[in-house]
Amino acid sequence: METTQQRDERLWRIAKARAGFKCHLIIYLVINMGLWAVWLLSDRDMPGSTPWPLGPALGWGIALTLQYFNTYHKGSFDNTLKRI
Repeated sequence: METTQQRDERLWRIAKARAGFKCHLIIYLVINMGLWAVWLLSDRDMPGSTPWPLGPALGWGIALTLQYFNTYHKGSFDNTLKRI
C-alpha cells in the first residue's frame, strides 16, 4: 500500500510529465507553423516534389505521439495490471 508521501511523489511526477508534454506540444506547433510559413513564402514551383517541412513535421509528430501515450496512458496500463 502506498504511503501519502509516495502518492504525492507519484502525483508530482505525473503533473511534471503532463506539463512537459504540453510545453513540447506548443513548441512543436509554433516551430512547424514557422517551417510551413517559410515553405509557403519561398519558391515552391517544382512540380511533383513533396513539401520539405513534411519530414520534420512527421518525424517530430511521431515522437510527440509516443510522448503523449507515455505521459497520459502509461499509468492507466500499470494500474490495470496491478488489479489482476
